[in-house]
Amino acid sequence: MSVAIVLFTGDLRLHDHPPLRAALAAADEVVPLFVADQAIEQAGFLVPNRAAFLADCLADLDAGLRRRGGRLVLRHGDVVEEVCRVAAQTDAREVHLAAGPSGYAHRREQRLRDALAAGGGPQRRLVVHDGVAHVVAPGEVTPGSKDHFAVFTPYLRQWSGQALRAVGAAPRVVRVPDGVQGEPLPERSRVAGVSPGLARGGEDAARARLSAWLRDGLDAYEERHDDMAGDATSRLSPHLHFGTLSPVECVRRARERGGAGAEAFVRQVAWRDFHHQVLAARPQCATEDYRSRGDRWRGAGDGDGAADDVAAWREGRTGYPIVDAAMRQLAHEGWMHNRGRLLAASFLAKTLYVDWRVGARHFLDLLVDGDVANNQLNWQWVAGTGTDTRPNRVLNPLLQARRYDPDGAYVRRWVPELRDVVGRPVHEPWRLPEEQRAALDYPAPIAELSASLDRFRRARGRG
Repeated sequence: MSVAIVLFTGDLRLHDHPPLRAALAAADEVVPLFVADQAIEQAGFLVPNRAAFLADCLADLDAGLRRRGGRLVLRHGDVVEEVCRVAAQTDAREVHLAAGPSGYAHRREQRLRDALAAGGGPQRRLVVHDGVAHVVAPGEVTPGSKDHFAVFTPYLRQWSGQALRAVGAAPRVVRVPDGVQGEPLPERSRVAGVSPGLARGGEDAARARLSAWLRDGLDAYEERHDDMAGDATSRLSPHLHFGTLSPVECVRRARERGGAGAEAFVRQVAWRDFHHQVLAARPQCATEDYRSRGDRWRGAGDGDGAADDVAAWREGRTGYPIVDAAMRQLAHEGWMHNRGRLLAASFLAKTLYVDWRVGARHFLDLLVDGDVANNQLNWQWVAGTGTDTRPNRVLNPLLQARRYDPDGAYVRRWVPELRDVVGRPVHEPWRLPEEQRAALDYPAPIAELSASLDRFRRARGRG
């Protein structure tokens, strides 16, 4: 009996899974393998919210495989060592893996390829599949002689013109060789420090959410996606991050429905691919500026109050209700409305003039969809050190609040101290009479907007 291995990473699904389909076509039996990567754990990337969501995803994947006669094999340790160990135990001749965009993913692929070829026994090969985690794989479209697009609009034009592969069905049967041993699956209930409102993970939950979104939310998305109180976004980003949904299927199904809402939604999926192709070409952008602006960010040790400002920002106690509401949503749900992400990031990086990496790390500590490419490059876009063509724009939290939360419903939901404030003062509580203000237990603003704008402009050489 011939055997192949499918190494699951950020593709925890059975529907539209090219590596699984190829392995089933190439061998009589398949080992569905997930390795809890010790390197990711040691790097601090497996934070509680993502660990809990991952536990849901693995349990759901295992249940789906068992309904098809198979099971998920879980191992802990070094990915390359564990894959090679399973390959030797089962005499597997092929290992199938979805391509990843990060520098770490590239190094993992090369290490695995080299280790399989140098095993000393039967020849084994690694088969890496593009287009599993993306609609258009990194490097598939490029501008002339360059290796990636640095501006979104021309990228979107080429991205939109690419033919999409067919969406594959989930397999009916998965036969796993006898005797291959796995470890017990993790359980969400055993993960400490999880945000109380964290959503449920897994392919079943993902597919149910996608269907409901296409039916009830997509048509109005163009008009309502920035309505912070309306919560009118898809909330599919955690499922795209963990691969419980195929981005190709999402785009195909949205386009089949059509309309302005579908176009707007597909554009957001394109942004995801855009950032992944930037990171694939420039992996150092996970920690370094894509375009340095010569910033000398305020630091915690400068004696300028930066540490206190960062603490207030993290806790949702800046005195700017729209920013605080966004930060409290993040703490409670492990997720934040996209407009809230922009506002919170602009406030830290430009109003407070604190290094974007401080904010990016905090987001990665909490976001269930915490993705290195999208998180780091979105932070750089806001900070003006990334791909934004207007690097010195500053989002005014008051103007943004009036536009995207005009009735204050989002603020009242997440900042209970202001729940009973009527009208416009919910966004500017310092304008309330002193007696009312004192009764709120809500802080005064930690920064004055015009002075902060002047500081930022001087720092960027525009003052």
